[in-house]
Amino acid sequence: MPEDPTPADRLPVCRACGTQYAAARPDCPICLDERQYVGRDGQQWTSLAELRAEGRTGRFEEQGPDVLGVGCEPAVAIGQRALLLRTSAGNVLWDCVPYLDEAMVRAVEELGGIAMIAVSHPHFYAAMVDWAHAFDAPVHLHEADRSWVGRPDRSLRFWSGRTHRLTDELTLINPGVHFPGSAVLHWSAGQGALFTGDVVNVGPDGRWVSMMHSFANHVPERPQAVRAAAELLGRYRFERIYGGWWHRIVAADGNEVLARSVERYLRQTAEVATGRVD
Repeated sequence: MPEDPTPADRLPVCRACGTQYAAARPDCPICLDERQYVGRDGQQWTSLAELRAEGRTGRFEEQGPDVLGVGCEPAVAIGQRALLLRTSAGNVLWDCVPYLDEAMVRAVEELGGIAMIAVSHPHFYAAMVDWAHAFDAPVHLHEADRSWVGRPDRSLRFWSGRTHRLTDELTLINPGVHFPGSAVLHWSAGQGALFTGDVVNVGPDGRWVSMMHSFANHVPERPQAVRAAAELLGRYRFERIYGGWWHRIVAADGNEVLARSVERYLRQTAEVATGRVD
């Protein structure tokens, strides 16, 4: 039986990036920015109610030890998946998706609900307020990206600086690439894991990662910013790196993968700068 839409279910959602806004508007600022794009057919809108009516269902799939992928089929907008981390302090949702329905809420509640939510950057803001309301969970965002929030809400908690400890095991880190307020999440349990969205993007084969100013428009990140981000992240130990899409995972030697990926990037950009290219 279809769910009865609430006023929030009818709020505008950008079809290109999946961001929800508090009121109707002619454009999506996130898509107008050079890190995203407006489609060839112009700005297109939908809503959570419309997305449900199109016949979507929740998708849950294990992505690693105590890490459950959360998304929907068919996918929405950029097709990302969120991750539910089953930690000693309760379940934490890392990043967000544009879709949520009653069946997904029940499924997550059966797993213990959500204690808190943390989001990497504006491209993954999606339906974060709906998820926050459904589970009475605060959403942690970096202060530097506050202006990108499309639906202000009291559930949003803004942090500042380079690091912010959520629990004894979880630390948010601001590496300063892709967006000024970008964040990755370090989980110190076991051999350690780093959750990155596409702030640190995991390649298709899981052997390399990359940092870009704009993935959609192929704009490189500043070499000095990549170097600084690598130095900051290198202070933490992590075996695995979880990217922003299904099965985009570095399964082993995460610190080594990051180091060699950054070394390759800096070598290539130095060659371009000095003209030493084929």
